[in-house]
Amino acid sequence: MRRLSGRFRSALIIGVQGIRARKLRTLLSMISLFLGVLAVVVVQAGASIAERALLADVEIQQGYDGTRVMDMPMQQEATEMLAATVRGRDDAVALLGVSGIVGEPGVLPVNPGGAPLDEDWGPAMICNDQGCEPAPGVRGQAVEVRLTALSGDVRKFRPYRTVSGQWLDFTRMPSMSPRLVLNQPAAEAFEQYHVPAELRVGGAAANVTPQFVGVVDDGDNQPRAYVRLDELSTWLPPARLADPSAGGEMRLLMTEGSPVEPVVSAKLKALGNEPYVYTIQTRKDQEKQLNLMRLVFFSMAGLVLLIGVAGILNVGLATVGERVEEFALRRAVGTPRTLLAGIVLAETLLTGLLTAAAAIGASAAALKVVTMLVGDAEPILRDVQFPWEAGVAGIIAGLIAGILGGFIPALRAAGIPIATVMRA
Repeated sequence: MRRLSGRFRSALIIGVQGIRARKLRTLLSMISLFLGVLAVVVVQAGASIAERALLADVEIQQGYDGTRVMDMPMQQEATEMLAATVRGRDDAVALLGVSGIVGEPGVLPVNPGGAPLDEDWGPAMICNDQGCEPAPGVRGQAVEVRLTALSGDVRKFRPYRTVSGQWLDFTRMPSMSPRLVLNQPAAEAFEQYHVPAELRVGGAAANVTPQFVGVVDDGDNQPRAYVRLDELSTWLPPARLADPSAGGEMRLLMTEGSPVEPVVSAKLKALGNEPYVYTIQTRKDQEKQLNLMRLVFFSMAGLVLLIGVAGILNVGLATVGERVEEFALRRAVGTPRTLLAGIVLAETLLTGLLTAAAAIGASAAALKVVTMLVGDAEPILRDVQFPWEAGVAGIIAGLIAGILGGFIPALRAAGIPIATVMRA
């Protein structure tokens, strides 16, 4: 391990001695610089937390970066082919979405079309080859949800957060009574409307009794329920999922380079079904917005930091003015000018590093307190850790402030003539 050079080590030792001898001035310098470094640390920490929160919300709705997505129109032959192709694979998951109504049989749901409870999407409609018309019947104790059948665990592509209960277990044998995982809007709907646990899906031969096993946050404001495709297939074969009167959605999530993509794409084109394939690039899409946000806040933090630099500069110049005889005497005994400049710079750099340590510690403690107080109410702050990028930014800010605040005093100390000692 390379040792420090003699001059650098001497400047560092003398700088530490100068800080210890002038504790009050060092404290004043740290106070003037503290807010500037703290602003940089807080801005970087806030930007990192906001970036992760923004990306997390987008990832829940769209998927992890690098995920290949294939969207395709709902078609009876395509649903059966897709279910058979991805069965048992861990590099691709099929999502088949249909309309499901949970509650009293023979009545219209309180939210036609699976609309959020606070929105009105109009009356329930029945569509066929001749067109669409309002569905007959009256509203009763029933809630409509978007029922999404999964061929496998979708959380490897979308980071759904479990709110309560558990997620679907794809390692167990399929159940005759489909297990459903609700999203938060669906769970709130069933809390508001206590409906019978009877599920009806268009095209199914009979209604089924589902089991509610958990609640997740999927970033969707529409009531939605998730079910294993093989459990739903017991009552509704994949070929009958494409109900022309209810509509539906069909999507395939894959790892990049999965052999499933060319196979499914070729089969869909053979069926006359043209898929749309793209790669999720959330970070790249949000990069311009995130950089602009950082630029604005770092500009404001930089102004506060410059005020702190001005304070440490004033203290440094005053200190050099008081130590003129000391520096002249050191020059008289052969101390190089570079070492005198290094002594002053070492003091300001150490002051900047001490201030950075104090600012980082205060920010980390404040973030810990905030997460303890409001972490349960704000999912963004739940289990959040102090970003290491903020610590690095604080250290860099402290070093830059030390250099800027000590550069002019260092030049002044190096320029003191030897003859000055004769006045003492």
